[in-house]
Amino acid sequence: MINKNEIFFRKANATDIDIIWEIIQQSIERRRKDGSTQWQNGYPNLQTVESDVSKEFGYVITVDNEVAVFVALIFNDEPAYSTIEGAWLTTGEFLVIHRIAVSEKFAGQGLVKKLFDYVEDFVRTQNVQSIKVDTNFDNIAMLKILESKGYSYCGEVVLAGGVRKAFEKVVI
Repeated sequence: MINKNEIFFRKANATDIDIIWEIIQQSIERRRKDGSTQWQNGYPNLQTVESDVSKEFGYVITVDNEVAVFVALIFNDEPAYSTIEGAWLTTGEFLVIHRIAVSEKFAGQGLVKKLFDYVEDFVRTQNVQSIKVDTNFDNIAMLKILESKGYSYCGEVVLAGGVRKAFEKVVI
């Protein structure tokens, strides 16, 4: 576990794009090796990263000034979430978590759980009611994290050409 290091959560900037793309490529390969179909169809790609950063959706966790984790955080905007087979817990404002990727160097060190803590704190400062997230049926690591962080399974959404498990957590 990372304990003595300086860990920060901050907005990503243009100088982070290359390392974020490298981290996403590592995550794509990790999903493939795990036998997952998630992220195996050309998405996300470099243009996705560039768009996330330019639209100020991209955030990173740094460990001793090194980018370790990337995430896209988007308020109230995920068209795929308007149609769910099931039901969301809330109907108010929400934050969507997309594209979580961890550097190989920092994988397995608890940083994604820490990311969820940072995101929850951030959402509370924005007075937003809930956090919504989806993942592939075969992304076992993320499913375990969502369960451990208290996210409720709400149903299924269709996103990026596939059916995803959808979760929500009320934070206010």
